[in-house]
Amino acid sequence: MQSLPPNYLIALRASIEAAEKIMEIYTIGFEAEYKADGSPVTRADLASSEIIENYLSKTGIPITGEETAKQPYHERKLWEELWCVDPLDGTKEFVKRNGEFCVNIAFIRQKKPVFGIIASPTSRRLIFGGLETGVFECSFEDLEHNVRWGQINGQLKQNAPIVMAASRSHHSSNDLKFIDDLKTIHGEVDFIKLGSALKFFHLARGEADVYPRFAPTMEWDIAAGQAILEGVGGKVVHAERNEPLYYNKEDLTNPFFVAQSCALAKESL
Repeated sequence: MQSLPPNYLIALRASIEAAEKIMEIYTIGFEAEYKADGSPVTRADLASSEIIENYLSKTGIPITGEETAKQPYHERKLWEELWCVDPLDGTKEFVKRNGEFCVNIAFIRQKKPVFGIIASPTSRRLIFGGLETGVFECSFEDLEHNVRWGQINGQLKQNAPIVMAASRSHHSSNDLKFIDDLKTIHGEVDFIKLGSALKFFHLARGEADVYPRFAPTMEWDIAAGQAILEGVGGKVVHAERNEPLYYNKEDLTNPFFVAQSCALAKESL
C-alpha cells in the first residue's frame, strides 16, 4: 500500500480533528450568523478553520481558504505551493441539519490541485488523493492503518441511465438546459441531490457521472474534488472552454464548471 508524504498525513489528521469538532458543535447546538454576502457562518466553521490552520502551519506552506485571512495577490502570485481550505463546506446544509457537509483541504502546486481531502463528519469517512498518489477511501479510525484503505480506481463504464449529481441548495436556468442536453445525448437521466463537495465521493466511485455547476463557487469549494477526480481519471473543466480549472488566481471565484467521472471523461475525449 502506498505511503503518503508527511505533509499530506498532517493534512489528513487535520481534516479528522476538524470534522470531529464540527460534529461536537452540531450535536450540542449553535447559532448561525451571516456575512455581508448573505452566506451563513457558525462557530463550527471558525473552530474547524483554527484546527486546520494549526496543523498546516507546521508544514511551512501558505494557506488560503474561506475563513483564512486573504493575502494580497502580489504576494500570493509568488507562491509555488499552497493549501486551499474550506473548513466547513456546506454551511447551509449544516444549518439545515441535514448532515450534508464536509471538510475540504487541497494541496496546490503551480496553480494545479495535486492532492485533495474530503472528510465527511457525519459518516466519519475520508476520500483523498490525486494523480501522484492514487485515490483512497477509509474511515476516520482507519487512517493510521493504510492496509485498511480502499483504493478507488476509475470506473470505465458509465451508469445507465446516466446519473447527474445536483446541488441541494443552488440551482440555475443553465441546469435545466444542461439536463435537456444530457437527455438528448444519453436518454433518461437519474439524479443524486446532495449538498457540498460530498458529491465527489459519488463521482470518484463512479456512482454519479457528471456534476455541472452554473452558480458561483470559490476555489476552496472545488480544489480538493478536482484533485481527487483527476486521480481516478475524471476531470473538472471550465463549462465554456473545456479546460481544467486552475487555482490561486487574482479572483478566487471559480468559473462555471462541469465535473465528469472517469467514464464520462473518457467518452468525451
